[in-house]
Amino acid sequence: MSLDDTQRKKVAGWIADGLKLSEIQNRVASELGVRMTYMDVRLLVDDLKLTPKDTERPKAIIPPAAPPAAAPAAPGNPLKVESTPAPADAVGSSVAVVVDQIARPGSVVSGKVTFSDGKKADWYIDQTGRLGLTPQEAGYRPPAADVQQFQIALEAELARMGL
Repeated sequence: MSLDDTQRKKVAGWIADGLKLSEIQNRVASELGVRMTYMDVRLLVDDLKLTPKDTERPKAIIPPAAPPAAAPAAPGNPLKVESTPAPADAVGSSVAVVVDQIARPGSVVSGKVTFSDGKKADWYIDQTGRLGLTPQEAGYRPPAADVQQFQIALEAELARMGL
């Protein structure tokens, strides 16, 4: 279906207002009385040579914390990947992260972490993106500072691996 010039100007205004294509599709139906598929709306916006605005996602503010020092090598265990050495400003970091080459069942990626007090835990990220920790010692809860260091080190390690 084609729209007249005034209707096209309304669509252009909605794009300028930052509406998503699905919202435009709903408005075209409710305000203009024209039923269009999502693909029709995409093609219309393309024909008008408009580009929908990408909404800026809020950026997480990560306090500056040192990534972990290199994790100890896992001799004789081919399923582990050694963590990269820490940058010069991270010397003294006390959390070590190791990523498994083969993720544990039910997870996208998994590995092990050693906290500053020497306690160890298995970590995993499931298919929905949730991070989980399974301490080797029942009831263990790592210190809050270690959890922050772990999250930063894990993010850096996964980025290094291209994940």
